[in-house]
Amino acid sequence: MPFAYPLPWWLAIVIAAAIAAATYAEYWRPLAPLTPLQRAALAACRASVLAILVLFLLRPIVLAPPETARDAVVPVLIDTSRSMRLLDADGQARFARALSLLNGSLLPALNKTFTPEVYSVGDRLEPAALAQMQPDGRKSDLKGALTSVRDRHRGQPIGGIVLLTDGGDTGQWPTDASSDLPADVPSGGPPVFAIGFGSPDNMRDREVTGITAGEQRLDQATIDLRVSAMTSGFGRAPFALRLLADGREIETRRLIPAADGAPVEALFTVAPDATVPTVYTAEIALDRSEAVAENNARSVLVNPAGRRRRLLMIEGVPGFEHSFMRRALALDPDLEVDAVGRKGKNVDGQDTFFVQAAPARTAALTHGFPARREDLYAYDGIILADVEGDVLTRAQLAMTADFVSERGGGLLVVGGRSFALRGLGGTPVEEALPVALSDRRDPGMRPTAALYGRSANQLVLTAEGERHPAMRIGDTPADTRRLWTALPSLAFTSPVGGPRPGATVLAVTTAQTGGVYPVVAVQRYGRGRSMTFSGEATWRWKMMLPSADRSFELFWRHAARWLAGAAPDPVSISLPENAAAGDEVSVDVDVRDDSFVPVGDAVVEATVTIPGGEMRPLKLRRTASLGRYSADLHLDAPGLYRISADAHRPNAPLGVATRWSYAGAVDREFVDPRLNEAWLRRVTRATGGRYVRPAEATKIAGWLRESPPQQADRRRRDLWHEPWAFAAIVALLSAEWMLRRRWGLR
Repeated sequence: MPFAYPLPWWLAIVIAAAIAAATYAEYWRPLAPLTPLQRAALAACRASVLAILVLFLLRPIVLAPPETARDAVVPVLIDTSRSMRLLDADGQARFARALSLLNGSLLPALNKTFTPEVYSVGDRLEPAALAQMQPDGRKSDLKGALTSVRDRHRGQPIGGIVLLTDGGDTGQWPTDASSDLPADVPSGGPPVFAIGFGSPDNMRDREVTGITAGEQRLDQATIDLRVSAMTSGFGRAPFALRLLADGREIETRRLIPAADGAPVEALFTVAPDATVPTVYTAEIALDRSEAVAENNARSVLVNPAGRRRRLLMIEGVPGFEHSFMRRALALDPDLEVDAVGRKGKNVDGQDTFFVQAAPARTAALTHGFPARREDLYAYDGIILADVEGDVLTRAQLAMTADFVSERGGGLLVVGGRSFALRGLGGTPVEEALPVALSDRRDPGMRPTAALYGRSANQLVLTAEGERHPAMRIGDTPADTRRLWTALPSLAFTSPVGGPRPGATVLAVTTAQTGGVYPVVAVQRYGRGRSMTFSGEATWRWKMMLPSADRSFELFWRHAARWLAGAAPDPVSISLPENAAAGDEVSVDVDVRDDSFVPVGDAVVEATVTIPGGEMRPLKLRRTASLGRYSADLHLDAPGLYRISADAHRPNAPLGVATRWSYAGAVDREFVDPRLNEAWLRRVTRATGGRYVRPAEATKIAGWLRESPPQQADRRRRDLWHEPWAFAAIVALLSAEWMLRRRWGLR
């Protein structure tokens, strides 16, 4: 017999001896003479009572008898999300077909053997009556529902779980039919028997499947919007795709699919407002014959440009290239450029520098490079132009690498001296660069068709370079390719090593020796970005082309914008993308000081402005990650939400931040609204169940009867809770008392 509080054997012997001693002492010298038989009877009653009391203190447990099939519960889960309204289930709405199947055959068959319990699955799992169910859920959290129903019936016998759905699991986003089965649907648990409603084949439908905004730019710059769409059941019939900015139409394209069901892509170039957020929407006009209207539009939010970006340019030697670059960057009203040029040595043998910077930052640059991290980290990007390994100390180069990885800034290395044998190879900066400098063997670049017929040192864009915002010097991709092809050759190209894992080569060239080398390469390093340009004399692009050509200025300005634009501020706000109305999202505020060290003792005050203009406080909490403060925000209604945060210490401000979020960019319930049989088959296969279409649903009751009920835990029963336990103690005490009275004892 198992006990809840078992005792070691030696302690059990001690307690038994104590009971025997207490009983013997009680009847050793009775007041009235007793025969040995009488003394034994009274002692047995007293010892039995004490033994039973001790036994009950240890909580003896017995296992419940096996359950019958009638005692087994069968949870029946019905998808009540809005996608179940679609009219493609044998001519009926999916939800109406599911209710008809339940009432007509499935529930009566289950009631004969099991105890079915009906639940609705929408935003959450809820017990519900069939007559009160409506397909109005904003999402269908199928994975969460399966987990919740197992937890709800833990310890009870479960014959199996019956799931009636179209397989569109939108509880977690993004999701698709090819995603791995989550760990919260383990194999060997209660079997899931799924019934799929809807059409798994192509429906007559047009859908905007995606819209993405290109790299976030600063003021007076354009961005690319890539829109993807798909049509089914319309063949190659053309359709109109409209682009709207805050509800105002700005462009319409006529698109023709390559085949029925083939994806169609369109690239729009837009100029968002620099002061307010802009919501761009791609929209396809609704055809009356379409099965779904809700997926004909999708939106994306472009946040305001923000503050001006600050660059520090370190020139190892004077040169035409650097002067032309500085002038090009100075034309950008949203870039601040501080330049430091090494002039030579004074009479004391010390290096002297020519500094061009704002008055407030000049003092920190008098020795050629900021001495303190907070002075260097005040910049968003660094340009090292013709900087050899001995121009900066090893500590300064290490701080530059930290500037990229820890601060999240951008680093651009240009000039032949930077890539020469006495350049930056082998220094702490090399690891942050997208190409190797110490190993200059064959970089592994192979000639492409675009290189044939091109002169040495003439740049050729790679496929990645044609799409990269740093290389975008034309209004369209075709214009960009044409302009790059027309640029004059460079004077020289420094041979560098191959790209690092994860780096992207944007442009290559052929050297005099015939080898192919990367000229423009980029990569992410830690929290920041780095870029190398190993060519010489880009000023030729300015001097050898017509004066109206702006390729030179646009390239360097776009490169600087891409490098510095992603650098975070000391106080930054992060939010999940593609949030929908009704979601609860996590708002994370990262707080760092001027040296970008996380601040764990900051006071952070945050507010959220909801659609309609009402401002509400947002209560933040410290997280396990140092310097991060989080809050849960429920997006009650579709529209724009403005989150603001102000961080400070008792005696010093740390910074402020503002971020916008848009709820309602996409209606997840109608993204690819076809029956998702792949997901349902995977769930049923992992749990030992089966997937069927509605015509075979009557077989489920038989399959459930063939498998024994499963229990998460075997039921246990405490003996001391039983009525006979109390009756046994009362009977023994009463018997002892009556015998004592009869034999002359009190």
